[in-house]
Amino acid sequence: MAITAGMVKELREMTGAGMMDCKKALTATDGNMDAAIEFLRKNGQAKAEKKAGRIAAEGIVRAVVKDDKVAAVVEVNSETDFVAKNETFQEFVEAVANQAADTDAADMDAFMAEAWQADPSKTVKEALVEKISVIGENLNIRRFEKIVTDGCVVAYIHGGGRIGVLVEADTDVVNDAIKTCLKNVAMQVAAMSPKYVSRSEVSQEYMDHEKEILLAQATKENPEKPANIIEKMIIGRLNKELKEICLLDQVYVQDSDLTVAKYVEKVAKENGASVTVKRFVRFETGEGIEKKVDDFAAEVAAQAGL
Repeated sequence: MAITAGMVKELREMTGAGMMDCKKALTATDGNMDAAIEFLRKNGQAKAEKKAGRIAAEGIVRAVVKDDKVAAVVEVNSETDFVAKNETFQEFVEAVANQAADTDAADMDAFMAEAWQADPSKTVKEALVEKISVIGENLNIRRFEKIVTDGCVVAYIHGGGRIGVLVEADTDVVNDAIKTCLKNVAMQVAAMSPKYVSRSEVSQEYMDHEKEILLAQATKENPEKPANIIEKMIIGRLNKELKEICLLDQVYVQDSDLTVAKYVEKVAKENGASVTVKRFVRFETGEGIEKKVDDFAAEVAAQAGL
């Protein structure tokens, strides 16, 4: 039978599913409303669409490394920390990480449209929708990144999945000592959150902007000092800042006598290797996601000075 806009609207209001999903369900069931509802329920759409508007800012990060040459890190979000600790959810995230390690997708849309490895009859998106229906919370595969290298790549997960790091290095030796070294570097990235690997990655635009800010600060703090002294102060302060934001310039957290660069150089020399840290990826669960706060709770907290 012909599927009308009114029928689609009615089914959408009854289930909360998307317009196209409702039309597909009605077409598949020849316009039978009850059968269409059952169709949506079986496909997880009815529950999933109703939850889609709810913010998922909790969750976990997971990483997979294959043969020291291929690695992927993913962030999958849930609405609550309780679900993030759920075994079913964690198994799903592990499967997403394995999918990401094998994917050829260049972006999230392509990734979500791929066949789901655990059941190729579904797409990744359909597997997610099904998991939303089972778990009962809005879930979101937020992002992934994959590294393929001729050198070595390692992964580190911190805090039960709050932070995930990949570190890639060009190296002519891949042994336990080198991998441990890179794992320690990944721990450094997790703890100190650098923005760049080295100073060579810092843009001139960034440098000029920071100099402008530092000049204003130094001039205000030292109005009596001549320009050449102010310039030296700016250079000193900028170098200090670069040592904080550039991984290789940071003080190595496990040995304050070394920078990260010196630590890597030391391990490389001990193993007769050439090791160059090439890049890192750092995912922190929920970073940049605006969380909804209960108005009453916020008011109470404000009154309490919290």
